[in-house]
Amino acid sequence: MFTLVQKRRYFFAISTVVIVIGLVLMGYSILTTGSPFNLSNDFVGGSIYELDFGGPGADEANIRQVFEDFGNTDIVIQSVGDPAEERWSIRADFQDFETQSQIQAALAVLAPLDQERTRIEQVSPAVGAEVGRAAVGAVAVSAIVVTGFMVLAFRHVPHATRYGVSAIVAMLHDVLVLCAVMALASLLLGWQADTLFLTALLTVVGFSVQDTIVVFDRIRENIIRYLGEPYEAIVNRSLIETLHRSLATQLNAFFIMAAILLFGGPSVRQFIAILFIGMLTGTYSSIFIASPVLVAWEKGEIPFVNRKKRKAAAQAEAA
Repeated sequence: MFTLVQKRRYFFAISTVVIVIGLVLMGYSILTTGSPFNLSNDFVGGSIYELDFGGPGADEANIRQVFEDFGNTDIVIQSVGDPAEERWSIRADFQDFETQSQIQAALAVLAPLDQERTRIEQVSPAVGAEVGRAAVGAVAVSAIVVTGFMVLAFRHVPHATRYGVSAIVAMLHDVLVLCAVMALASLLLGWQADTLFLTALLTVVGFSVQDTIVVFDRIRENIIRYLGEPYEAIVNRSLIETLHRSLATQLNAFFIMAAILLFGGPSVRQFIAILFIGMLTGTYSSIFIASPVLVAWEKGEIPFVNRKKRKAAAQAEAA
């Protein structure tokens, strides 16, 4: 039988390294830009103009030059849809009336080339801040609900609270890893965190918790089935029994997302990439983080937790 749980220290070390690197990157971003990663207009506020030039006549360099001529240097220009259609999304920071006047002047210059202005959207900083608070609140509520559900569902198993806490640890692990990926992509690729990033994050949170519950439910069944067997062996057996289910389920989703990444449009590529990485880390955490945390807790290996267990183990080794 594979010994997955027995190698838990290696899994913890890998996750710790990734999360620490992510925290360093986010810290650097906060010092240089004021936020852990690039934030889109959805959070900081701003204006979004989607222009359809209807054919050749403008490219990114020309559009950017027009805006810079009017003093708008902090803009993001992206191609939308098929490049041959010459559709461009222009995002500008929301600042003051003077900035908005400069944007309108630049758009007036582009008007002869612009056959149709397909979308105009303005978001205030207050709306962006509310979106961020709602996302944090959603994660917090999820943590409370998951813990309560675990305690209720595992009430006949010793130390039921540990299952809820371990699931939350795995969930936070996934959130931190995704934030680390976004921080790195912001620095290297210029990605911006928008509402789609939050959508992917919350989707991964739900997926991670669901996959963890499946593993924990098998542990609960095996505790009764293999009564008297060491807890570490029961957890390891449960992981092996559910491993094929987890991998088979995720491979179907991975193939679909890989196809979208390769052949999908640029407007959804960042969202699918974040979701793809999130599904990977969600699968990893449900197998290599959540259940090993249970075993580490039971054996008294977690600092400042279960001190009596650690003391008894130390006395047993000394004897």
